[in-house]
Amino acid sequence: MQKYQDLINIFHECFFKSYNTELTLGGDEPLYQPADPSYPHHRIIFARGYFSSALHECAHWLIAGENRRKLLDFGYWYVPDGRSESEQSLFQQVEIKPQAMEWILSEAAGAPFFVSIDNLFGNSSDSTVFKQAVYEQVKIYAEKGLPERARIFREAIAQFYGRSKELSLDDFHLEALN
Repeated sequence: MQKYQDLINIFHECFFKSYNTELTLGGDEPLYQPADPSYPHHRIIFARGYFSSALHECAHWLIAGENRRKLLDFGYWYVPDGRSESEQSLFQQVEIKPQAMEWILSEAAGAPFFVSIDNLFGNSSDSTVFKQAVYEQVKIYAEKGLPERARIFREAIAQFYGRSKELSLDDFHLEALN
């Protein structure tokens, strides 16, 4: 069974010394908090003890460049649930890579992955195109390789959970996305 504390420990082993970054449990909302005078370490704060939230927030960090990692929440805007159609479209565009990375990390841990459109009270949207885009991004990562930090973390997760350290597109199926 996957436990968020395992991810905290794996992340710490992989990145605390080299990136001064820690993964930590938070409250209702996730947040990336760069180090500042009040706290000496960068923090990836995931929500409510959810394993999937920890993976998703790590995914954002793994694809964020050096400049984005200096900004609160990587400098992204966030419009809460209840987004308009245009706001939801923009949200989905910026979520393709993080959700693809989350899927890859979930597979490494043997955990279920669910695409999230994160807009329960907003305009409904067809998630089919979004799911296809997430799958296509996984395909790109599988064919071209993961960014270095993502590769390190994925392999550490896979090793911890006794799964294959090799990223293979054969492990991902579009029709499996709910």
